[in-house]
Amino acid sequence: MPTISDLRSSYQSGDLTPAEAIRSLAENIDSRDKEIGAYLSYDLDAALAEAAEVDLSLPLGGVPIAIKDAINVKGQPCTCGSKLLDQNYTSPYDAGVISKLRAAGAIPFGRTNMDEFAMGSSTENSALQVTRNPWDTSRIPGGSSGGSAAVIAADEAVAALGSDTGGSIRQPAALSGCVGLKPTYGRVSRYGLVAFASSLDQIGPMTRTVEDAALVLQAIAGHDAHDSTCVKDALPDYSSFVGQDIKGLKVGLPKEYFAEGLDAEVKEVVDAAIKQLESLGAEPVEISLPHTEYAVATYYIIATAEASTNLARFDAVRYGRRAESADNLLDQYRQSRAQGFGEEVKRRIILGTYVLSSGYYDAYYLQAQKVRHLIRKDFTEAFEKVDVIASPVSPTPAFKIGEKSQDPMAMYLADVYTLSTNLAGICGMSVPCGFTQGEDGKKLPVGLQLLGKPFAEGDLLKVGHAYEKACDWQKVV
Repeated sequence: MPTISDLRSSYQSGDLTPAEAIRSLAENIDSRDKEIGAYLSYDLDAALAEAAEVDLSLPLGGVPIAIKDAINVKGQPCTCGSKLLDQNYTSPYDAGVISKLRAAGAIPFGRTNMDEFAMGSSTENSALQVTRNPWDTSRIPGGSSGGSAAVIAADEAVAALGSDTGGSIRQPAALSGCVGLKPTYGRVSRYGLVAFASSLDQIGPMTRTVEDAALVLQAIAGHDAHDSTCVKDALPDYSSFVGQDIKGLKVGLPKEYFAEGLDAEVKEVVDAAIKQLESLGAEPVEISLPHTEYAVATYYIIATAEASTNLARFDAVRYGRRAESADNLLDQYRQSRAQGFGEEVKRRIILGTYVLSSGYYDAYYLQAQKVRHLIRKDFTEAFEKVDVIASPVSPTPAFKIGEKSQDPMAMYLADVYTLSTNLAGICGMSVPCGFTQGEDGKKLPVGLQLLGKPFAEGDLLKVGHAYEKACDWQKVV
């Protein structure tokens, strides 16, 4: 599958039309996705109709982009990977990022699978189907944006959008071998993204190359009057950071992210990537993020509290799967939610309701917000010493399907290196940096995580592209 840049060049030269590209993409999906299970649906006729009218002079003119099934696209289903919404909900409007993509000439194409309501790290929590890792179909692709990562790895998409609440773009990008960028909170509109945890959620691009990530970010970033948390700052030209050298740039290495619990092979691959950055002129600096040990507990108090509130709206009254045997309204609420939500979603709603309840709010939720401030302060102090931070994305390579599904704590710890980024509201990116060797001899991708100051996505793109070019990663995939 070509990159966005390659596709645009083919359009400009006349070697390919958007309609031909979309038909070719549909053929790839039809031939491969029965094995991968990354798409929930796609509307070929609607995409071809848009392709016939597209303006090829626009920055993303004619580029098809897959969409995580938590982002609303007018006239298309938006199931959030849940039984609650899989029957009769069709979106009546475009999310802010979709409007911006269309304005840039892109064509939303296909709904990608996800953990139900974005709650999970493996895409096993989808109520609709299992998504498999294209590198080894016995393993998970990561989550919650596992479908968006898998479609890129399987040559079933040119690019995709995901959402990241605690690592849900970066972790599947790392485990599936693609680029995933989580923008700073407020850089990209959340309007039209079905909310999981409103103070943590952010939409971002998932692509084959860093250059492509810059192109998609340019299209979707910027102010949106529909989202009061979306900043009004002028956007930089993100593509201008691609190709800049990184000589003299200081790269922070948090000692807490290279400690016990990190798989030896993953560490070896990430260490080699850091040495590659050093060979390009970057200066590694050991730093500390001392409150990292509290990040998982803090995240699962704040995120579940916000989820409990956000998911209260799904009562099957105006839309959604409704229980048929209810005796009264209250019974309808109970039965519809019990039948519609999966086990992980129920678990998080219960946890969130508990920490917000009378007598426990101060002990849990208020304390978690105080620790969140300390975690943010750790990053602020670190960025006074370094320009970017580098680390692993995931402590392990992709694990087997079913391996952790009965152990919620083990699953939560899969995001131990990513969720602090969301708590602090900074930007982060995963760039493919090599492979471990699976037990059966199959290669398993590893991601290098790059973290930046608030609204410093350009620094991540600069470092990520310099590393990518030095390793020719895109030729491997």
